[in-house]
This record gives sequence, structure tokens and C-alpha cells, in this order.
Amino acid sequence: MIELDGNTLSLDQAARVIFHGEQVVVGEAARLRIRTGAQVVEDIVAEGKPVYGINTGFGRLSNRSIAREDLERLQRNIVLSHAAGVGDPAPEDVVRAMLLFRVNSLAKGNSGIRQETIDYLVDLLNNRVHPIVPLQGSVGSSGDLAPLAHVALILLGEGEAMHDGERIDGKTALSVIDRDPVFLAPKEGLALLNGTQFMSGLAFLVYVRGKRLLDNAINASSLSLEGLRGFSTPFQARLHRNRPHPGQVMIAEQIRKLIDGSDLIDSTTDDVQDAYSLRCIPQVLGPAVEALSFLEDKLQIEINSATDNPLVFADGSVLSGGNFHGEILGLALEMVGMALAEVGNIAERRIDRLLTSTGRGLPLFLVEDGGVNSGLMVVQYTAAALVSENKVLCHPALVDSIPTSGGKEDHNSLAPISARKALQIIDNLERIVAIEYLCAAQAIDFQGRDKLAPATELVYERVREIVPHVEHDMYVAPKIERLAAAVRTGDLIDERA
Repeated sequence: MIELDGNTLSLDQAARVIFHGEQVVVGEAARLRIRTGAQVVEDIVAEGKPVYGINTGFGRLSNRSIAREDLERLQRNIVLSHAAGVGDPAPEDVVRAMLLFRVNSLAKGNSGIRQETIDYLVDLLNNRVHPIVPLQGSVGSSGDLAPLAHVALILLGEGEAMHDGERIDGKTALSVIDRDPVFLAPKEGLALLNGTQFMSGLAFLVYVRGKRLLDNAINASSLSLEGLRGFSTPFQARLHRNRPHPGQVMIAEQIRKLIDGSDLIDSTTDDVQDAYSLRCIPQVLGPAVEALSFLEDKLQIEINSATDNPLVFADGSVLSGGNFHGEILGLALEMVGMALAEVGNIAERRIDRLLTSTGRGLPLFLVEDGGVNSGLMVVQYTAAALVSENKVLCHPALVDSIPTSGGKEDHNSLAPISARKALQIIDNLERIVAIEYLCAAQAIDFQGRDKLAPATELVYERVREIVPHVEHDMYVAPKIERLAAAVRTGDLIDERA
């Protein structure tokens, strides 16, 4: 059981809840803050003082005062009217992240929402009732209004959810957690909708899958280095101490450990240095390490932040601001997307070298009896197509703001699109790295697996558990997909999801 207090949720704890279903509870100190915040809202309503989102309209309608008898309808209406998302449903992991991060944010006590309303979200998460949230519709400012509205619909007995593999309506979803539809108090509809938890949930998945992808890319590139009988000099520690970018230094160190003891490394005698795709692995993969580290830092802050508007404070203050704006996450996500795309770019060049470097003791296209057999020729085409697609996906959504709400919301981050692009890039990269694994293992078969370093031999054996040696032309696509699935789940590295 993980206790949420709005301030100390770690990414490791988040992974335990999101991927492994660990239960959560809101701590007592947080419950006290929540009660205090809800009381501030009650006092405002009693005074009749106009405060945004409590007794006024929303967005450009903020200059419209709402009568006390209409305050409950106002909050219900914002949920119904803002649930305007479209497209495919978000993955279950993203929805679980949304629920977790929203509860943790509300636990700070700055949102003016009652504990009993938050408990609905806790029950949905703990009982694995996952609202169906369309992937398209958030512009990443004013919070993720449309996606979070689709979550809040369930509290009203509206919308749809998934439970035990079955698609159910909102009323059935509430029956699973043994609750009646909620009657929203002033500000509660806005508090449920106005936050960054959709973009944060997507960004969390980018972070987790990106780290796993990068670990696989390090393994695959080391196996390729041996398959091409590359040189160890570019990975020497003293070389990198003279340009000590942390990611570059880390990648060089990991590759040194992986190739240590190899009889294939430094066995080339007719050349003195490798092409950039081998020689510059640390300089290209290193920035991806640092981009993911930047995203990690920002996520750690974001999931423990109050990101709705206005925020209420224990002294009775209510402050309107813009903590819902996703610019910082969008920047981190665009950077990660570009950095990881470069991991794919350089991997594709190694794939090509594995297939065509006949001077390094390998047959053309890594197959015997070439001519009647095309071997692995066309897997490089596939890698090239995926790399090209990633280049298009690297166009930044972040700098493409479009105004909303009649111009009141005149600068939007579009960070959810940055996150979705990054996930698409990772989808493609998992297949590119799978292709490199396929080709590198095939190259090792020709060079001699007995000459591998102990660490890379373990990598090779894991690849060979999934796909056998290609002796002659055969149906290749399923091999790529099986390896890509292993990249995605972490089965080829020591870490497990």
C-alpha cells in the first residue's frame, strides 16, 4: 500500500502502482489539508464573492456570474461539455497513471475538492476500473481538459470504462466500486478536469519505455561492434574524460564492460578506425541518456505538483495562475523524441554495415549462397522506412500553439501531442533495435560465438532463444516482431517492467 501525500510520490512507486497494481491510500496529513481547502471554497460560496471556477463561468465565460442555486449544475456541466475527446482509447497504463497522478495532485489540498470525491478516483484505481479516455483532444494548457473530463464522467455515472477486459458504461463502473453517482460541490468539476495528468501519464510511459529502449540499444550496438570486429579505442575512459558529458561517459563505460574479454574486438588488421556508426556510439546515445534524465527530473516535480486553477490556500487565499501549462513537459518530450530518433538513425547505419561489410569477414546480406538467397537485405529497407518516419515525427508540436476559448487561452503547449509523437517514435525504434539484434546475432554466427565477450554472449543467447539463425530465405517479419516485443518488455536486458 502506497500512501499518497501530494509531495513525495516517486517514479519507482508510480511504476509499482501503474504496472503492478499496488494499492494506494491518501494519508491522514493530506486528508487534513484537503478538508481545509474544501472549507475555503465553502466560505467563498457563503460570502458570495466572485471567484473563477467557483461561482463564475469558465475560460472566456469567466466574466459571467453564476447563481448559488446553479453551482452544482455548473460543475456537472463542465464535465459533460468538456468530454469532447476523439480517437483511439489511451492505453491502460496511461489511464492508471492519470488516476494516480491526479489523486496525488489533489492530495496537496490546494484544489478545493472534498475527500469523498477524491475517494472515487482512488477506488477506480485500486479496483482496476479504467475510464476510456480518447487520445486526441488536449492542447496541453488549461490542463488536459478533454481527457480528464472523460475520467470524471465515470464519477457522474456517465461515459465508459474497461474492467476485467470488458467495456462497461459509467453506471456499471460505479457499481463495481459500490458507489452512487457523485453530486459535485462548487469547484469540484473544475478541479477534476484542470491538470496535467494526461500529458504526465503519457510522458511517464515515454520515460519508462525510452529507458528500456536505450538499454536495448546499448546491448545491440555492442553486439554489432563485435559482429563487425570493431575497435575498442573509441570507448577508452581517458578519451571521454576530455569531453566529459555525463551521458557520453556513461555509454562508453557500459560498452567497455559489455565487450570486455571479446576476441572479436580489435581483430581487424586492414584498417585503423571504424565508421562513425561504431566509433561515435557514446556521442550519439549519450545525449539520449541526458534527455531522458531531464524528462525524469521534470516528471518527478510534475507528479507532486498542484496543476489546476485557481489554487486555494489554508489562509483563505485563492490564486488564479497557469500551473496547468504543459510547456516544460512538452520541451522535455520533444527533446527525448529527437534524441531517441537519433538512436534509430545511427542503428540503421550499423544495420547496413552488418549487411554489406564483406571486408570484415561477413557474407553479403548475412547469408550463404547469395543470389538464390537475398538473406537479410530487405530488413534494412524496413529500418530505413522507420527511420524516415521518425524524422517526420520529430517536427515539434511545442512551437505550434493554437489559441482556444475565444482567445482567452491564447497560448497552448500541445504537450500531449509531443508525448504521443515520442511514443510513436519509440514504437518504431523498438523494431529498428530488433532488426539490429537480428543482424548482429546473424553476424556473430559467421564470426564465431565462442569469440564473444562474456556479457555480449548472454545478450546473444537471449536473442537466439527468440529467433534462430537464418540459414536460407524465409519469412522474416515475425522474427522482427518477436524481437521487438522482447525489446518492449525488457526480456533482452536485465531490467524487467
